[in-house]
Amino acid sequence: MKNLSLLTALALSLATATALGQSFTGVVSDAMCAKNPAKASSAAHAACAKKCIKMGSPAVLIVDGKVYPVSNPDKLTAYAGQKVTVEGTLAAGTLTVKSVKD
Repeated sequence: MKNLSLLTALALSLATATALGQSFTGVVSDAMCAKNPAKASSAAHAACAKKCIKMGSPAVLIVDGKVYPVSNPDKLTAYAGQKVTVEGTLAAGTLTVKSVKD
């Protein structure tokens, strides 16, 4: 019984931590260019990411080759092409940004 209580408490604490937010460090790109994550996260691609976001392609975050769509991409627009650390929550594969640090 003690083990079950301990396991339940641990599971609840992990669920709470996930709901409170996570930290993601990656490169801000745009949805169209992120189809090729290796190219989109290169330093040479920064100008293109800025241009594409300005033209309406939503901002995304690329972390270790994985592309995260963002529910509130306007929070990342100013960081196009930059490596940033994002605090936010991840639900159903979509990142909701709470804060951004460059």
